[in-house]
Amino acid sequence: MSHQSMTSNLSFYISSVSPLSSPLPSIRRLSLRCCSSLSSHDMEAKPSQGLYPLHRCKTIHLVRHAQGVHNVEGEKNHEAYLSEDLFDAHLTPLGWQQVDNLLKHVKASGISNSIELVVVSPLLRTLQTAVGTFGGEGYKDGLNAPLLMTAGAGNSDRPAISSLNCPPFIAVESCREHLGVHPCDRRRNITKYREMFPAIDFSLIESDEDVLWKPNVREEDQDIAARGVKFFNWLSTRKEKEIAVVTHSGFLYHTLKSFGNDCDPSVKNEISSKFANCELRSVVLVDKCMNGSDPPVANYPGKIPAGEDLPSDNQK
Repeated sequence: MSHQSMTSNLSFYISSVSPLSSPLPSIRRLSLRCCSSLSSHDMEAKPSQGLYPLHRCKTIHLVRHAQGVHNVEGEKNHEAYLSEDLFDAHLTPLGWQQVDNLLKHVKASGISNSIELVVVSPLLRTLQTAVGTFGGEGYKDGLNAPLLMTAGAGNSDRPAISSLNCPPFIAVESCREHLGVHPCDRRRNITKYREMFPAIDFSLIESDEDVLWKPNVREEDQDIAARGVKFFNWLSTRKEKEIAVVTHSGFLYHTLKSFGNDCDPSVKNEISSKFANCELRSVVLVDKCMNGSDPPVANYPGKIPAGEDLPSDNQK
């Protein structure tokens, strides 16, 4: 399936504020439809702004995981990605420093106070990045909160991280990296992850073993993009209005290239350019086909008290 043949129920905008086996939803085209009431001449001149009901929009904070050991080895020699030594790659010491810096940013910017849900790919490097960035305080004796991460989990030297005063975390397979061939992208059994990350919800993952990763078949770019579109359609059905997603560069790059095709090229580039390790980029997800069912809680009906609205020049 080509990108041109897909259709989408969603749109992406860069914010000025800063499961896999089921069929892909029917989609007309992965592009922004901006003010269709304008004349064709006006539309050809320049893409226009869009106006959407607030209750059909969500703020999504997209995060690529911090530096993993596979990134270091792969930059030296691309063939290293085939090494079993990099199975389910963990963060490097530099990667953990990147996480610490991102943690400072989300606190200083207020993002950490507004996030209602953290969605994370079930691979070690993304789980570590997610709990290190959006998790609660470090564990202390007498602290009555389950652990998001146990001490030293995943070849780290990090102390335990609690779930105190932080949003819920849920692991979702549909935002994983390219599937197949590269051992760094093969996950552990969910049983193992639950031991290391007790407070993360893994209930949406049906199989304990990794049945999606194949040793001899690498997922095609258009397939990861289609999977990504389905993932964002799922996000649009969530009740939460502000969500953090911790995922991977390949997933982000190929999925986000599907959006912004009717925007100014600079906006399109802003949406779909590649992510650096531990980069955070905030976007607005627009539900244009009523995937979600949230009521417009900020709207006010008017005509209260009840009565006929009169022209202003008739009112005394």
